[in-house]
Amino acid sequence: MTITCVIRYEIDPFQRSAFKEYAENWGQIIPRCGGHLIGYFLPHEGSNNVAWGLVAFDSLAAYEAYRLRLNSDEGGQANFVMAQAQRFILKEERSFVEAVDGTLGIAPTDAWSAL
Repeated sequence: MTITCVIRYEIDPFQRSAFKEYAENWGQIIPRCGGHLIGYFLPHEGSNNVAWGLVAFDSLAAYEAYRLRLNSDEGGQANFVMAQAQRFILKEERSFVEAVDGTLGIAPTDAWSAL
């Protein structure tokens, strides 16, 4: 994948489970609409109101085509409506990044255990 859309959410920490359901719904919708879902991430330690979603695409043009499909997808529309009705997302920001070759998905090694 060439680019990744990083979505930063400020969520209502008292509605964490509602955001979790919203994120889980994207697990079916995003791939169906053409996005490579890297994952959604809930706050665990530290800030309790920031969550993340990462979706990869081959290009910005592929992202634009995905957005069109997403907006006409019945499940996508229902997920957006649910989020608006329950108001658990307080703010949403998108950034587009590209991975640095040789740095993505590298598993840990046992080299540290020799020390």
